Amino acid sequence: MKHTVSEVVLNNGSRGLLIHIPEASVMTFDINFRAGEYLVAPEKTETPHLMEHMVLGANKLIPRARDFQAEFEKNGAYNNASTNVYDISYEAECADFEWERIRDLLMVAVTQPLFLEEEFAAEFGNVREELTGRSNNHFRHLSLALRENFGLVSKTDKERLKLMRNVTVDDVREHYERTHTAANMRFIIAGNITPSRRENIENALNQIQLQRGHNRRVLPDERPKKLKEPLYIRNRTVDNLYFYIDTFMRRRISDAENDALDILNIMLTETLYSKILGTARERGLVYGMSSGYSQLKASSNWWFGAQVMPANAGALFAIIVEELKKVFIGNIASEDIEAAKAYSLGRFQRSAQTVGGTASGYAGRYFFDDVIEDYYLVPKRIQSVTKSGIIDIATQMFAEKVWGFGVLGNCGIDFVRELGEQLEPLWSGL
Repeated sequence: MKHTVSEVVLNNGSRGLLIHIPEASVMTFDINFRAGEYLVAPEKTETPHLMEHMVLGANKLIPRARDFQAEFEKNGAYNNASTNVYDISYEAECADFEWERIRDLLMVAVTQPLFLEEEFAAEFGNVREELTGRSNNHFRHLSLALRENFGLVSKTDKERLKLMRNVTVDDVREHYERTHTAANMRFIIAGNITPSRRENIENALNQIQLQRGHNRRVLPDERPKKLKEPLYIRNRTVDNLYFYIDTFMRRRISDAENDALDILNIMLTETLYSKILGTARERGLVYGMSSGYSQLKASSNWWFGAQVMPANAGALFAIIVEELKKVFIGNIASEDIEAAKAYSLGRFQRSAQTVGGTASGYAGRYFFDDVIEDYYLVPKRIQSVTKSGIIDIATQMFAEKVWGFGVLGNCGIDFVRELGEQLEPLWSGL
């Protein structure tokens, strides 16, 4: 969607983006605080999550959670909240005709929660149900366990269920007071933000009822370490096996490297004609496979994951190794690069069809490190990816030899070690 973006730095220390989308019929709000799990003691790890469940509940304006939700949603508006290792975000979307009402309700919820004892007891049960459900997600369980083994801030849902009993409503209140300050707040508001609406929004946010605080909370200094041996999580109920392969580089990747790695992921796993997934599907080895990358404060991670029958795992791993080695030596066809660029461009254009989709395109970088992406530059960035850039970032992601491999299933540790040995040449050969 055609739009313009401006950053607002408020007198109270908060800052955010206003995204003007002319004639938009909806308005979206996303309020973010650096308030995640890394800011609490390990035994209190569930405190931020419990707090997030309670903030959009009883407040000084409407002191009963169900009544607040009924008032919020009466014209079809939506709200939600989410917690991760680093952040807590509160979001809302509404029809344009009631944007002020929804903004004010969201601000009251975020700034004046009551944290009632009876609500804590109810949300404690709801969080327990949520974590129990999530613990049945084998990919999630394996991913969290691997993060923990790499030395990153992480606990599995099963561990979190055991630790919940350590959290009290007083812990929740204390964590809120410590983290929900204006200086620690970032926001993205998108919709038909005319000049008069912009002034209205800035005035309202400048008067937000939060302590000023000192600054944005600093991200944790996580240092990934190489696993001494593969992680094996035995689950007798799983007939196939779930796996993740992770490799790290101890620095952040640049925008150009990010773009090159994105194109390479498309070439390797994102389509049914890709080099790894396409070849494996053609041989009947695996139904689906993914790859991706993420960034920490001072490092970058590239991963591959899938579920596969043990009988097919060795052949799949041989394809993974073969195709990555081809990349390392520059055996990449120019037509494959151009096809991946076309796919990336189409995917990018599809992602920005809605107000919410446009806003979310800015949220990742802005909430992570205050960087404002230039949305209109993305097509040029995609076209600027080169073969040499792809080779360079691929080899650098393996060059430091910080890696690990994990399996969840019932195949036995000896078999997992054999698969790990198949992968080792990817790092030892560089």
